[in-house]
Amino acid sequence: MSAPRHIDDKHYYIYNQYGDNPMQPVGPIGIIAHNQASDLSDAINFFLRNRRSEYLSRHSELATNPGFMRYDYRISVSTPRFSSGEGKAMISQSVRGHDLFIITDVLNYASTYERFSQTVTMGPDDHYQDLLRIILAVSGKARRINVILPYLYEGRQYRRTNRESLDCAAALRHLFDLGIDNLITFDAHDGRIVNSVPTRGMENISTTYQIIESLLKTIPDLRLDRDHAMVVSPDETAISRSVYFSSMLGVPLGIFYRKRDYQRMVDGNHPVVGQQFLGDDVRGRDVLVIDDMIVTGASMLRVAYDLKARGASRVFCAVSFAQFTSGLSTMNQAYAEGVIDRIFATNLIYRSPELLNAPWFVEVNMSRFMALLIDAINHDTSLSRLMTPTDKIQKLVSFYKSRHR
Repeated sequence: MSAPRHIDDKHYYIYNQYGDNPMQPVGPIGIIAHNQASDLSDAINFFLRNRRSEYLSRHSELATNPGFMRYDYRISVSTPRFSSGEGKAMISQSVRGHDLFIITDVLNYASTYERFSQTVTMGPDDHYQDLLRIILAVSGKARRINVILPYLYEGRQYRRTNRESLDCAAALRHLFDLGIDNLITFDAHDGRIVNSVPTRGMENISTTYQIIESLLKTIPDLRLDRDHAMVVSPDETAISRSVYFSSMLGVPLGIFYRKRDYQRMVDGNHPVVGQQFLGDDVRGRDVLVIDDMIVTGASMLRVAYDLKARGASRVFCAVSFAQFTSGLSTMNQAYAEGVIDRIFATNLIYRSPELLNAPWFVEVNMSRFMALLIDAINHDTSLSRLMTPTDKIQKLVSFYKSRHR
């Protein structure tokens, strides 16, 4: 046996997504993706199975670990509703001793149920209540309960102003009070929400690497330099996210800030009455507009039309979550007019068939990354390399620039 080296002291606990991981699995994995689109859960299961196959190719003894290598890691669950709208959760198989990962898409508006003989579309509150029911159904049996909320439930209500409810913090505390061990979310509207559960295992994961990778693959003629490209924040809430993109891509940053009418309230917010741009001249440049989500798309379109009026060459938008709650007609019109070139968004939430078929929409696939995340948590290894992919982004951008000089 060779003498230990100082360099080996930290390697045992850092997750290696390409090689071995000496930390032992907590238990057999069980994935409950009760309301996820089937294509995403299928892909997560596929990539997780492939990852486990890589382990076995080098260490055949891992096959003796119960449940380590399986054809399907998913555990089916049903959440039926009574005719009154009340519900329950039913697990189809034993979860005793399993390391469970419950994935809930609270924005999946394609899910429905019957209530008083009427078909009702499920909202975030309905999905959250089903999540609670599933946790209650597996509590006391599973070895560990991990919850993955790709879009953080009530993430936009992360702070209290005036006489408002503090929904997000209350929901997080409720989940941990029910006995979950870890909670994973992606690009929370404000990452400081983790401060509401300071002694619990909550992680806010970035999608920046996957978005940049998809951008560079889709737009091969994008020139990443200070004269031909720019990153723009559409409002003051997206500044920190845009600063990171700007720094990683090595291009200038521009910022829009919104002017509001603080004398009135419309749908719980002070209406926007104008916007001002701070930054270099965008004339002749490709502009990448960065935000965490598109809700109706009105704010993004307002920024895009302003940028084109200022002489921007092409306008690309990149977000983690594309909701389009008011439909796609205005975005289709903007694309037809040449205002919007492409919109990049992840597959972490439900996307309608119409959105997937839109010529301006580019899906950023997160399924392999989610499989690696589940594998890393199951091994109880450090997530630092997955959560902060700065080195990977720098290598990716440097390689792209070297190929497109």
